Amino acid sequence: MQGNLPPEAQEKLEELQDLQETAQKVAAQKDQAESTLNESEAALDALEDVNEETMMYREVGELLVETEYDTAHDELSDKVDSLEIRVEQLQKQEDRVRDQFESLQEELQQMLQGGAGGGGPMGPGGAGA
Repeated sequence: MQGNLPPEAQEKLEELQDLQETAQKVAAQKDQAESTLNESEAALDALEDVNEETMMYREVGELLVETEYDTAHDELSDKVDSLEIRVEQLQKQEDRVRDQFESLQEELQQMLQGGAGGGGPMGPGGAGA
C-alpha cells in the first residue's frame, strides 16, 4: 500500500513513524525517571524518620561509603529536585512530540483525502456530463 502513495504522502508517513519511535523513547525515559523519582522520594521520606546520629552509607559503584546524615539528606534532596525537573522536561517533550504527531497525521489524512476526494467528484462529474 505504501508503494502506491504519492511521494509527499510517503514522506509524511515516514515522518509519522519516526515521531512514533521518538514518542515511545521519550515515554520510556519519562517512566524510568518517574520510577527513580518515586524511589528517591520514598527514601527521602524514610530518611526523615532516621535519627541524625545513625551511621549512614551511600552507594558508590559497588561499594558502600560512610557519610553524614546531613550529606545524605542534601544529596537525596538534590536528586529529587533534579528528577522532578527531568520528569517535567520529559513531559513537555512528550507533549510536543504528540502535538507534532497529531499535526502530521492530520496533514497526511488531508493529503490522502484531498487526492481521493479530488478524483471522486471528477468521476461523477464526468459521467453526468
